[in-house]
Amino acid sequence: MKRIGFIGAGSMAEAMIKGLVKSGAMEPEAIFVTNQSNTARLRELSETYGVCGEADTAKVAARSDTLVLAMKPKDAAGGIAALRPYLRKEQLLISVLAGIPIHTIQHYAGLELPVVRAMPNTSAAIQKSATAFAASPLVTQEQMQEAADLFATVGSVTIVEESALDAVTAVAGSGPAFVYRFVEALQASAAELGLPEKTAKQLIIDMMAGAAQMLETGRDPSVMRKEITSAGGTTEAGLRMLDDHQFEQTVISCVKEAANRSAELRDMFAAKI
Repeated sequence: MKRIGFIGAGSMAEAMIKGLVKSGAMEPEAIFVTNQSNTARLRELSETYGVCGEADTAKVAARSDTLVLAMKPKDAAGGIAALRPYLRKEQLLISVLAGIPIHTIQHYAGLELPVVRAMPNTSAAIQKSATAFAASPLVTQEQMQEAADLFATVGSVTIVEESALDAVTAVAGSGPAFVYRFVEALQASAAELGLPEKTAKQLIIDMMAGAAQMLETGRDPSVMRKEITSAGGTTEAGLRMLDDHQFEQTVISCVKEAANRSAELRDMFAAKI
């Protein structure tokens, strides 16, 4: 049985562990997790999911066929460098570290080995992440499938070129925060119009879920928008305000700014090597 080790025990690592165990993709005893010093957190994950919480990072690296780099990005350089003595060329490294390119990971690791760089989002916690990943040339077809199977346990999977990951980060990684900000505005609007908070919240949740399912039919969103919009009606009035406040351009600028920041972080890490 192949074994997987998580270097880092935060929310993303937990979401992936939960997905692996819940889906039955791996037996809990084949999953190892470690962090810098929080043994209480390791004990919590072990008791919740039956995985092997291990304070000794060296043991996790030595026992694992695949290592998932899930530490905080600020700890990446030291954390990956500390793994150097225990890494093997045939090991697969899967990174969920935002902004750190594959060649930088290989530099910190001290050798060229198979690396998959992935961008899941926080919806992984409910197995609804939209994850995209890119792979280095050393990643075999078997390892590509292994990575795809891993991320499939927490949502959908798309394979992209690494150059696309800045855009993926902005759209799919940061995207949920932009949606939540829109929902906050809907809730504030409902409150100003006198709707009870609980009623408004449920209406918004149901509306968003229904709209998402309509999008899953594959129909063009602009067509569906026009179908709702009657001349002289309420929807037209609301959309006119969005146009007056340059809603579309604001969203485009928002996403581009997030993508630019992702590129800045990538270049910042690359400049350190």
